[in-house]
Amino acid sequence: MKCLKCDSSDDKVIDSRSSKDGHGIKRRRECLDCGHRYSTYEEVMNNEIKVVKKDGTRDDFKREKLRDGINKACWKRPISLDDIDKITNKLIKSIEDDFDGEISTSEIGNRVMRALKELDEVAYVRFASVYRQFKDIEEFIEEIKTLGLK
Repeated sequence: MKCLKCDSSDDKVIDSRSSKDGHGIKRRRECLDCGHRYSTYEEVMNNEIKVVKKDGTRDDFKREKLRDGINKACWKRPISLDDIDKITNKLIKSIEDDFDGEISTSEIGNRVMRALKELDEVAYVRFASVYRQFKDIEEFIEEIKTLGLK
């Protein structure tokens, strides 16, 4: 690891512990040159899954991108970061269990929407508004009506 302050690659691990979900390790490090302390995270990488985009291009599946999308939908909602991590882990596990090498962005989006719909209706609508790219307010209102809200 390179130090964020001085760019040195000489460091030592001060502390290591399992992350909350048990799927990774958090390490506390100290730069041997400048003394700056920082944390790193290591995660197990299971099957390498490619995401097939709408235009047909393929990209690596990125856990962070999935979590960031869920986190943005849940912004300023009464949803803990722990809940967001649990949903992210559950979605990743289901994707790894159900798909061997490739998954479409639409399948990922649909799975996220189902999970958010169960968790929080506002987060669901936020995610759906970006994911489905509503053409006008009428489409948006129709989506809200499917939730049974007035």
